[in-house]
Amino acid sequence: MEKPSSYCQAIAFMKGENQLLHKTYHDLYYGFPIQDDKELFCRLILEINQAGLSWTAILKKQLSFRSAYHDFDIKKVANYKEKDFQRLLNDAGIIRNKLKINAAIENAKTILILQKQFGSFKQWIDNNHPLTKDEWTKLFKKTFRFVGGEIVNEFLMSTGYLPGAHVTNCPIHKKILQKNPAWKIK
Repeated sequence: MEKPSSYCQAIAFMKGENQLLHKTYHDLYYGFPIQDDKELFCRLILEINQAGLSWTAILKKQLSFRSAYHDFDIKKVANYKEKDFQRLLNDAGIIRNKLKINAAIENAKTILILQKQFGSFKQWIDNNHPLTKDEWTKLFKKTFRFVGGEIVNEFLMSTGYLPGAHVTNCPIHKKILQKNPAWKIK
């Protein structure tokens, strides 16, 4: 069997439910610009939780994450107390990792500060755009918890800030270009 050369091609090699999960994400979400802070926060938390795991596992749990984290309401998550932390730690529908749960809560608090300073989380990102991948990583590591190069890269690529989500001959790439003409594959 031929090895896929891109995420876009890899979907063709998947089977059943996994193929449907990835195709839906690929065709409707991956690389498309996100305007809403709540959805940017969602994507950041999902990317953090993917660290060390497969994206398939995260896609299968995404509805549970949404429910467990109050639909990624930033203010609610920022105000979580010990009982909320314990509730999340005991929720089999999400990734039960203390560091990742703590990062979600602390990063929500950070986003509230960024919203006060810049008007929105999106505006903070926009005000720093464009940066190189290394500059983004340094900025995110300085600002957020539990973020490294891969998490930052995937977060920014999946939200349309960095190119590379789709190969140029992918039909979804053309749709993204229509929504974000500044986004170009080099």
